[in-house]
Amino acid sequence: MEIARSDLERAVAAGIVTPQQADALWVALQASAAERGSDAAPGGPGEEVVPRPRFDFVHVAYYFGALIVIGAMGWFMTLGWESFGGGGILAISCGYALAFVAVGRSLWRRVDLRIPGGLLIAMAVGMTPLGTYGLERLLGWWPAADPGTYQGFHEWVKGGWFAMEVATILAACVAIHFFRFPFLTALVAFTLWYMSMDLAPLLFGTFVDRNDRGWVSVAVGALMLVAAFSIDRRTREDFAFWLYLFGLAAFWGGLTSMESDSEAGKIIYLLVNVGLVLASVALERRAFLVFGSLGVMGYLGHLAYSVFKDSAMFPFVLSAIGIAIIALGVHLRRQAGSYERTILSMIPARMRSWLPSARPPI
Repeated sequence: MEIARSDLERAVAAGIVTPQQADALWVALQASAAERGSDAAPGGPGEEVVPRPRFDFVHVAYYFGALIVIGAMGWFMTLGWESFGGGGILAISCGYALAFVAVGRSLWRRVDLRIPGGLLIAMAVGMTPLGTYGLERLLGWWPAADPGTYQGFHEWVKGGWFAMEVATILAACVAIHFFRFPFLTALVAFTLWYMSMDLAPLLFGTFVDRNDRGWVSVAVGALMLVAAFSIDRRTREDFAFWLYLFGLAAFWGGLTSMESDSEAGKIIYLLVNVGLVLASVALERRAFLVFGSLGVMGYLGHLAYSVFKDSAMFPFVLSAIGIAIIALGVHLRRQAGSYERTILSMIPARMRSWLPSARPPI
């Protein structure tokens, strides 16, 4: 059984424990979890669970080896492969994929080998864009203009890659249906991130301006974040992490890439990034803090190098603000429980139930 902070809040509301007892119990539970650690998610009687990745040599070797294989058939593909022709590339990628599925399926049946088994399935999915490229090259069919050699897939933004991205997402979704392995969502999220860039020339043509490309990326990223939010904490394993990460990359990257000479637009950009920082608290996701902080630092850089470039006092004022924020954090840490209860009480009960922290894993 897993306990969330919201469970203790409900116990306080029911009068079972006092707010002070709930705060003390939550601190004790967090300390106990940190000391004990866990290799597997808790499950019910007779329920199989996938071991959680650990940061040790064995698990690092699993993931490092898988990434090398995926990279070898992706980023590091040489021009020499074009000599195989579309049919040869299709045959080789299908052969690799079938072999990976056969071995991965065999390992997946053993609970202690499910991580390498799942990674082999991910490697099979990783062959999808290469196989799709081979098929398109064989048939001479592209959703837009011929994008060139496969080596350019990870280098150039072109609408011609779109079918490869759709096929990869579909293959990953099918794999997730049969193998509940969270890393497979990384392939979905990563491909959606690529799609957020390649979709703009498909919609607006070859000559698409920077802002149009940015808005497409923002829209795709926002949809990815909504999808991540909808599945967050609904599964025992973390299927939302990669969608959050690449959704933020698409959303924040698109927003940051836009050009604007308006100070009002830059202030809106600042407020969006402050919102990301605040969302990191509500969603308990550090990725929001990272991207939001980068955006805030970018705006402060704009102030330092453009608006207040001749002001000697700006660094001192900014340092004072930073120190004040740290002091506020120290104060909030001491009164965290009461502040959280106050904030939660201001949110309607139905909306509170939407928060990931209110949805225990199932």
